[in-house]
Parts: sequence; structure tokens; C-alpha cells
Amino acid sequence: MENMTIKDIVEAAGGVLLCGDENKIIREFSIDSRQGGEDSIFVPIIGERVDSHRFIESALEMNGATFTSRHRPDGADRPWERQEAMKPWIWVEDTIEAMQKVGTCYRNRLSLPVVAVTGSVGKTTTREMIAAALSAEKKVFQTMGNQNSQVGVPLTLSHMSGEDEMAVLEIGMSERGQIEKLTRMIRPDMAVVTVIGVSHIAQLKTQENICLEKMDIVKGLPKDGRLFLNGDDPFLASYRGKTEHETYFYGMSRDCDYRAEDIRIADGKTTFVFCAGEIRMPVVLGALGEHNVRNALAALAVAHQSGVSLERAATVLENFCGQRQKLVSCEECTVLDDAYNASPDSMKASIHVLSSMEGVTGRKIAALSDMLELGEGERQYHYEVGQYIGGSAIDEVVVFGELSEEILRGVADADKKGRIRLTKVGSRMEMKDYLLSSVRPEDVVLFKASNGMNLSEVVRAFTQRQ
Repeated sequence: MENMTIKDIVEAAGGVLLCGDENKIIREFSIDSRQGGEDSIFVPIIGERVDSHRFIESALEMNGATFTSRHRPDGADRPWERQEAMKPWIWVEDTIEAMQKVGTCYRNRLSLPVVAVTGSVGKTTTREMIAAALSAEKKVFQTMGNQNSQVGVPLTLSHMSGEDEMAVLEIGMSERGQIEKLTRMIRPDMAVVTVIGVSHIAQLKTQENICLEKMDIVKGLPKDGRLFLNGDDPFLASYRGKTEHETYFYGMSRDCDYRAEDIRIADGKTTFVFCAGEIRMPVVLGALGEHNVRNALAALAVAHQSGVSLERAATVLENFCGQRQKLVSCEECTVLDDAYNASPDSMKASIHVLSSMEGVTGRKIAALSDMLELGEGERQYHYEVGQYIGGSAIDEVVVFGELSEEILRGVADADKKGRIRLTKVGSRMEMKDYLLSSVRPEDVVLFKASNGMNLSEVVRAFTQRQ
């Protein structure tokens, strides 16, 4: 944050300054009592297990100020009076809400255009690609790491500056109403919705409800704001002609405004022809898979509407390397590392990437584990992934986890000839030992599961032995 004083923060948060200098400059939030600096304000969060108010005094050894909702101005407990330096304490009703209000205030001070990205799958990679494409001609700020939540977004906002020419911010949700709160906080000029999947369906019950929540992103758009939707997603495609904002569809469908043709995957790259009106431009993408082509289409569409040269944007995307689906050559085999997280849609997308890879002389092996937080239909979703694999060019499926047994059942039912080898192991360690003893240098192994299954430990057993 630039030029934000304690007085500004008190006014924005609707709080009360309990002590300290109201003219002190604050530049960022801190939610970790072990981190921060004299220009940061500690935000004690009340979690399910821990109330971080207990760490305020230790946090102030590093941080320059703190919020509190536990110590009222008229209360008997007045720990700020024990301070020697009298650092600012600000009382607020709710510390997270206070941080959000300050983040909103700071965003309102900045005039740079903001692109907001949400969706059930692909929002992080799409956000990274959009930022990369825009960076061909502009100074771009983007969400740091995966800070896309009710806490993460104001943290990210605090790091924007007047030197930035554009920002690309990712927003996520876990329950109804959160997208609207975040989009009103960041006030995007452009909004992108990637895919309507089944992540968080346990909370929202149906994909229709998930779609409604994701489309709440338009509630933060101005009247002249622009909306970009995945035209290949049936839920999003249904909004054609029904939106109040200027809307562009991207995808493979012939009626998309931004379209890809002639998609090919080979040598660790994806190539396609970018089509928009009379424009036909060959693109080499430094990421694998048809789903990443859609992500790239969104990036090129936003770049085009932002006045950035498509040729320059495409050149940047050729060298794009995101957080997901990293192709790593190891001594034992080639690893396709996509173990960061998983949903039914992203699992199928990764399987498609592996299945479509050209020039592979060895086996294509999918090492998978459970997809979490899918609610009552979790077993059916795993079974459907298995059925999808059964119709692919995968040679072997190796799984561990209770739910992943349904993947094997789905493969077996779809693969009537028994062409695909099915292997179940009891743990991550067994998967590691089995693969290390059975793979060959010409094989390609995909690793994919929800983050909670810690499949990245198995990946490291390969990649750290290079």
C-alpha cells in the first residue's frame, strides 16, 4: 500500500484507534505473527482451531501495528498499555472484514484497469497466461501465489502500486456469496470465467448453483466492463445474448469470438491457429493440452481488447511456464507433474494431455489418487474419470486411495478388451517404489490428485534424482 496512514486505515475499517501514532505509514498486511516489518499491520484471524489474538504481543515485536476485535476500547483488558513503544492498536468488530474494507479503500485509490478471473478449473493458469500476454507491452501486477480467498485478495491488493499499468487478480470461493464480495472489492474492468465444474459442489449442491456464484463476478463490473466466457462450457455458453455487459466467448466452437483450430501437441509444446474475425495467427504455446489452449485464448482475447499486439502476446506465451503440468525429464522416465490439485474436469484434461502426446515411444502411465471435497457424488465422479481413461490412449493406471478404486472400476468397465493395465497400491510409498522399479526412460508418467493426497512426495522421488 502507498501513502496509507493509521488514520486512513482506522477510517476505512470503521475502527477505533486505541493507542499509537495515527500518522504512521502502513504498507502491507501481515497474517503471520512471525513475519512482517515496522510498516506492516498484523491481522489476527479467528480460525476454527486457533485465535491469533493470542499472538498479538509477539507479533508486535516485528510488526508496526495491529488490529484487534477481542480488546474493546471500554474493556478491562487493555494489553496495549503494557507496550513500551506504544505501537498502534486498532479495535474493529471483525478483523477479516476490516482488512477487506482497507483493501477496498486502497483499490479505490488506484486507477489502473483490473482483470478478474474465476472458475472451477484453470483460473490460476488462465490468470498467469493473461498476465504474461499483457506483459508484452504493459507493467502487470498479478495475484501472488494462490491468494484468491476472502483473506488472500485483500493481502494481494495491498501489494499493488501506482507504477502498475494493469492488474490480473484471481478470485475463488468456497460458499455462496463470496464471489460478489470479492468482485465488489476489486472493481474489475474485465472479468473472465473459465469453467463451471464440481469443485465445492458439497457446499453449493448443484453445478447450476456453482455457475450462478461464478457469474456473480459481473456484479463488480461497471456498465462498460467486458466479460469473457468459455464458449465450450455448456453452462457458460447458455449466457449467450443474456448478459448486460459486452461479452466475448472463447473456445473451439465455431460461434466463439476467439477460436482455436488445428490443435497439435508434440515435443512439450502445443500449437494451434488463433482465429478472431479476419485474424488467423499461428501460435506456439509453452504449455500442454487442449484446456491450456482455451486458457491461452482467454489471454489473447483480453490482450486484444486491451490494445496489446497479438503477435507480441503470442510470442510471450510461447515461453510460458505456469505452476501446473510441468514436463520434467528424469533419469527413470519423463514426468508430467500435475500433482498440485485435482477435480473431475482437470483430471480428464490431464489425461487428455497424456493421451494426446505425440512422439512417445514408451508407455503412457497415469499415477492417480483421490479427488477430495466432491460431496455425495464423489464415487460417481471418480468412476466417470475411469470411464474417460478407458477410451483414451493410456497404457497403465496406478492408483492409491479409497476413492481411486472407483477410477479403476470405471476403466475396467470402459476398456472391454482389457488393454489398459490396472494397478492398485496401498500408499504413496508403495506407488513410489512400484513406479521406480517398473518405469523405463522412454515412458511418460502423469501424476495427478488433490493436494491433500500429497502426491507431490512421489513426484519429488523422481525429479530430485535428476
